[in-house]
Amino acid sequence: MIHRTLAFALTLATFSCGPSLPADVATTTKVQSDEAAIRTAVAMPHRSEANRKRDVYRHPVETLAFFGLKPDMTVVEMFPGQGWYTEILAPILAEHGKLIVTSLDPNGPQDKPGFKGAHDLQERFKAQPDIFGKVQTTRIDPPEHFELGPDGSADMVLTFRSVHDWVRDGVADKVFTAMFKVLKPGGVLGLTGHVSPNADPAQAGKTGYLQEGYVIELAKKAGFSLAGRSDVNANPKDAHNWPEGVWTLPPTYRLGDKNRDLYTTIGESDRMTLRFVKPGKP
Repeated sequence: MIHRTLAFALTLATFSCGPSLPADVATTTKVQSDEAAIRTAVAMPHRSEANRKRDVYRHPVETLAFFGLKPDMTVVEMFPGQGWYTEILAPILAEHGKLIVTSLDPNGPQDKPGFKGAHDLQERFKAQPDIFGKVQTTRIDPPEHFELGPDGSADMVLTFRSVHDWVRDGVADKVFTAMFKVLKPGGVLGLTGHVSPNADPAQAGKTGYLQEGYVIELAKKAGFSLAGRSDVNANPKDAHNWPEGVWTLPPTYRLGDKNRDLYTTIGESDRMTLRFVKPGKP
């Protein structure tokens, strides 16, 4: 039923931009129809109320529209965590595109960071086949192996709030190179990350913050060109100097009830939103 709902919305959107429209109007209408597909997925009932409450901080419609997501793309989502974005991406891409998520071995040691999350997400996929049945998984084995698929096979790679982990673990160059390789010429890397103008990369594992310029240089070093930046996920209330870094703020609240009302008022961390392109003609 979920896939039929989105397919119906896409059919209406496609019908609205028939061949009789002038080229510029047709292009505008197509962009609007792509955004309508995103809005439809964000509004679907399979999303929990807890996840919906975070839309106000993560702006999924505006973020994915800024990246240029289209329902017929092949998309790689890096390190999906608990699947907050996966549950939005999966129905958008189910009918005409393809969603591939990276995963550690779900049967790996459950007491080590990342492995339990990989296991839980795969179990969720199995439990909700109507939503996640067409999602594909590519196994990664850090720190050495980050193969994301055949070279030049993806239209878009998406990563949300993960770059600080790569910097912490000393694998950022490898990950950016892998993302560059899997993209087609003209393909897009869409990235969000915790941002602070004074962040020290050496402290990324402790604070979660990175400077925007530092991340841009990481991407450029791998071969990407910066195609756009947005303040859609910026949070001017974030002072960037919390005792437990970004995890002081919601949704983690690492300090428990201490100053919880204050941190709730501030909201989630200040974030950069960047769109990169792999040079070359699509």
